[in-house]
Amino acid sequence: MSSRCALATRPFSLASLASLASLAPLAPALGALLLAVALGACERRVDEPLPATPRSDAVDVPAHDVAPPPTGTPPAVAEAPGAGRCIDATPPTPARPPPKAGPDPACPDDPTGPFQLATGKVTFLEARAPDVLVEIARKEQERARGLMYRKSMAENRGMLFVFQQRRNHSFWMHNTCIPLDMLFIDSDGTIVGIEENTPTLNDSNFDVACPSTYVLELNAGWARRNGVVAGQKVRLEGI
Repeated sequence: MSSRCALATRPFSLASLASLASLAPLAPALGALLLAVALGACERRVDEPLPATPRSDAVDVPAHDVAPPPTGTPPAVAEAPGAGRCIDATPPTPARPPPKAGPDPACPDDPTGPFQLATGKVTFLEARAPDVLVEIARKEQERARGLMYRKSMAENRGMLFVFQQRRNHSFWMHNTCIPLDMLFIDSDGTIVGIEENTPTLNDSNFDVACPSTYVLELNAGWARRNGVVAGQKVRLEGI
C-alpha cells in the first residue's frame, strides 16, 4: 500500500503576517486544525488484492469402456431424478442382432490378469429376473480395466461400474472380448436405458443419452431374456 500528499502554498504579505500575529494565542488550536485539513487533502491509494486462485475440482475419470467426450464438447448437465426424467425406452426388437456365442477369436492375451474386486448383488424389482452377483468397479483403475480380456462370464454374473458423478456416461468395447448388455442405472435405481448386444473389440461409443450413476454390464441378450427394460427399478446391495 502507498500514499502521497500534495500541500498547496502561496506567499504571505506583511499585512497577513500582522494579522496572524494577533492570532498567536490561538496558535495551538489553529495548528491542529491545519494539520487535520492537510491530512484530509492527502490522496491515498490502496493496492488491489491479488485475485484468489480458482479451486480445481476433481473430475470423474472415464472407465474401461468409457469413451471421453469429443474435444470442445461440454459435459452434459444432469438433471435431478424424478418427474420428467430422461428414459431411453427399450425398443420392441434390439437394434443389433444377437451375437455369436463365445469370445471373439481375435481376443488379445491378458497382460496382467483380472483384478480382485469386491462383490455385491443387483435385484430386479419389476421383472421376473434372477438376482445378479456383480463385481464392483469403483476405483479409477478398476473402471479402467473393467471386463477387458475376459473370455467368458457366468450367466447371472456381471460387473457394476460406480461413478462419482451422475451424468451421461459413454462406453466403448475396447479390448472387450465378450458381447455385453449395458444397463445404465440412475442414482435412485431406475434403469434409464439399455445398450443391447454391444459388439466385441469395438471402439465406437455406446450410451443412452440420459444421466446415470451406475452402469451394469451383463452377457449380451440377458436383459431381453429376462424381461428387463428401461424404466424398471433395481436394488443394489453391498455397493
